[in-house]
Amino acid sequence: MKTTNESPHLAALLLFATGILAGFFALATAVKAQETGSERLFQQRCGSCHSLQIGQNGIGPHLAGVIGRAAGSIEGTRYSDAMRDSGIVWDNRSLDTFLAAPHEVVPGTRMTVTVPDDTQRAAIIDYLENQ
Repeated sequence: MKTTNESPHLAALLLFATGILAGFFALATAVKAQETGSERLFQQRCGSCHSLQIGQNGIGPHLAGVIGRAAGSIEGTRYSDAMRDSGIVWDNRSLDTFLAAPHEVVPGTRMTVTVPDDTQRAAIIDYLENQ
């Protein structure tokens, strides 16, 4: 036989569980929005010259697997001598520095786009790293 004291506890438990689920859905939505924002930022800032598909070079090289790759190393891509001879191996730090000021990092590079905003650079690099 149930007592009337169980109803408030059950209601509180259901309310708590609903709150937890709502929090998870809100977090998942925020993460998806961030991913979408990073993708959109990549497309806006980088996508007109670079692809994320291996072998699909545009004005610049494809950026699939760019983290850990030596700069100027993709066959069939027109690199400046400066980029080919830079000795850079792309990682988060080198990409961050390069995107902020390409011509300071590699004088003579053909890269014309800069990304001066720290947050935007971090989002682009994170997006590249997770492709």
